[in-house]
Amino acid sequence: MNDSFITLDNLAIGYGNVPVFSNISLSIARGSFTAILGSNGSGKSTLLKTLLGIQPPLAGHIHFPKSNDDSAVFGYVPQTIQFDPLYLLTGFDVALMGVYQRIGPGRFVSKAERTFVYECLRATDAEKFSTKQFSDLSGGQKQRVLIARALAVKSNVLVLDEPTAGVDAAATHSLMEFISQIHEERKLTILLVTHDLPLVRKHVQQIIWLHQGKLLTGTVAELLTPERMAEIFEMEMN
Repeated sequence: MNDSFITLDNLAIGYGNVPVFSNISLSIARGSFTAILGSNGSGKSTLLKTLLGIQPPLAGHIHFPKSNDDSAVFGYVPQTIQFDPLYLLTGFDVALMGVYQRIGPGRFVSKAERTFVYECLRATDAEKFSTKQFSDLSGGQKQRVLIARALAVKSNVLVLDEPTAGVDAAATHSLMEFISQIHEERKLTILLVTHDLPLVRKHVQQIIWLHQGKLLTGTVAELLTPERMAEIFEMEMN
């Protein structure tokens, strides 16, 4: 857990020339399970987009492993995803998009790659409904397909943006148990954006908490004590 995998070095993030956060320096350990917490508008999405390379940092650097054999490969699971209903995409079609992200759009997908997608769907317990139209699936089923898509990228960093939002309690429990399972089995580095503190207590190891341009980091045991949480929530209200 001390093996630094992703390092933020004096990072400033934001839009245009307006920083949301500045002078961020922290390390995310290889194989860690980290929650990113904060109120709406606190900068969670900005941080995710910067980590994923969707938008450049305003200053500073993000350091990843230099070896191609050990590089950070991101699999992203969005909170929601919408497809035009004119496109009758099945669960398998959506999961297959992870392969195209890796090999490039319009490329020939081999039988071996298709078999690999079925393996990803099987790993997420989504194979049984993968032939159904994605739009007809429940919230929990869609999230399992989207996680299979992220695995099809052959990712070693799984980024989940509120994966249990809009999912009922039973499906939330099942989904988080599964995410914890693949974290253990595949030694993935996981970044989870959530507002669900009981979920964080049960599954997560490290916390990054964002608020009004400030960033707190620590373990669950350090940041989720009653005293520390009272201090943080007082910050949230000010």
